[in-house]
Amino acid sequence: MKFWDASAVVSLLALEVPSWKTLELFRQDPELVVWWSTSVECVSALARLEREGRVAEAARQRAWAVFASLRASALEVQPDDDIRLAAESLLCKHPLRAADALQLAAALSWREGHPGLASFVTLDHRLGTAAALEGFWVLPYVDEIHEAVGLEDGVVSELRDQSVPYG
Repeated sequence: MKFWDASAVVSLLALEVPSWKTLELFRQDPELVVWWSTSVECVSALARLEREGRVAEAARQRAWAVFASLRASALEVQPDDDIRLAAESLLCKHPLRAADALQLAAALSWREGHPGLASFVTLDHRLGTAAALEGFWVLPYVDEIHEAVGLEDGVVSELRDQSVPYG
């Protein structure tokens, strides 16, 4: 089970350029943990592409079906005061946008019940860096993110072995 931010979930909808990296991660472990507002971000992305006429009808229908399936099966972290306060704190520590701070705060809340390093799936470099600094294994694996936080060589090797190569 991995925490998925909105950018990673949207990439599974395969509307523009689908990410084979996130698709492979999903195939390896289809149990998603998401923040409460991730579905709103997915609907925003789908609706924007529809308004702009950038997606064919068949792709649009498939994307909505995939979205409905993912939404129904995902474990959703609900908002509460602790998450709001954690997001405010994260905004002071990292150069994040408000929505990204809430995503990361939700992931931190979820991780409390899962000891050890948890995985955080994102295609957002800034959010991925903040997640790594908060102790997450960021996937798809990106050398520069994990090297920036100074993980030990053994941990880096372990991350590379279990993740999809990035690039």
